[in-house]
Amino acid sequence: MKRLIPVALAGLAIVQLQGCATAVVGGAAVGASVALDRRTAGVYVSDQEIELRAMNRLREAFPQKTDNISATSYNRQVLLTGQVPDEATRARVTEVVKGIPDVRTVFNELSISGVTSLTSDANDIAITSKVKTRLLRDERVPGIKIKVVTESAVVYLMGLVTQAEAEAATEIARTTAGVTKVVTLFEYIN
Repeated sequence: MKRLIPVALAGLAIVQLQGCATAVVGGAAVGASVALDRRTAGVYVSDQEIELRAMNRLREAFPQKTDNISATSYNRQVLLTGQVPDEATRARVTEVVKGIPDVRTVFNELSISGVTSLTSDANDIAITSKVKTRLLRDERVPGIKIKVVTESAVVYLMGLVTQAEAEAATEIARTTAGVTKVVTLFEYIN
């Protein structure tokens, strides 16, 4: 019995350390993402907070209508995509998101329509993946620094880029199979 206690304690310690290792690896991954991003660490974290706050506030304001709304924040600019039932809801969504601290601009690209199909959603995921892959493979573009959002085959590009990077990224997205339109929401750096 005395031998069993140290073995059990050793096993417990290993299990606890595995959790620490996961936290360290996860923290390192986030740190690497921040290091590769052109936004400051503070803005990077602020963007994540803005996205969470936007969805929480929208759920409170529209308990039945937020399933088809997405909020994407990049450099404190928020892109709203998805579907809403009417113009009043569309306008109110913008006001709710504008009220979040640190939000500089809201791009409301919500459409007034019914819910999209699972096929359409899967197509959007595939398009985003194709565009992102092509951006990462092209030397002219800092693909890891560009946010790609697709809604109903329309691709939205966000990021801090040079004019040349923006032109290359737009061309890559525009010539990707399945894309019907490209909307650039870039901010330009020198």
